[in-house]
Amino acid sequence: MIPLMLDFSGKKVAIFGGGDVGARKAGFFCPEADVTVYSRSFSSRFEGMGVTLVKTDLSEKSDPELLQFLTRAWLAVAATPDNALNDRIGALCRSQGILFNNACGEPGDVVIPSVIRGDNFTLSISTGGESPAISRYLREHLQSSLPCLDRMIGLQGRLRRLLWRTEPEIAKRKEILVSVLHDQDAWEALREGDDAAWNLIKRRYLT
Repeated sequence: MIPLMLDFSGKKVAIFGGGDVGARKAGFFCPEADVTVYSRSFSSRFEGMGVTLVKTDLSEKSDPELLQFLTRAWLAVAATPDNALNDRIGALCRSQGILFNNACGEPGDVVIPSVIRGDNFTLSISTGGESPAISRYLREHLQSSLPCLDRMIGLQGRLRRLLWRTEPEIAKRKEILVSVLHDQDAWEALREGDDAAWNLIKRRYLT
């Protein structure tokens, strides 16, 4: 497995199964992707999600009929409680060159990671399906230990743009940026707000 950041804008994601697992997978891809969910019933978690819901009994569908659901799909997710059906959908995806994630059954060629998002960053964590609990633990640890990460990234960007204009030496610019990143006082100041941290940095590094 190779970690990648992919642009899903305008890409169709087909999800088979309307239970809570299917809803969690749909929530991962929307609103960036065009998500369509196929199932005979749907979890209440889909409400307000903005995905297309198609009511159908998948267990009664032939392979050609399932292939119709995969038309234009860039990625498909099988999240039904029927492992054999999930595997059949996976085989159809492989025959069409469609990326596939299997929630339960034979592994697909895509693993959906645990994700932490901020205004300035996206972090993904995966154990290759071996331990979702570890992925969740790492996500929660990062969120609790670095609560101001988003603000620090924004602060670094602001400082970097200023240094490009005012400091000609590349080594000096790098030294200041790294020093701020390792400055615990700067992290603490971010808890009070961006202005407090910026004023500290100006006093300590820019005078």
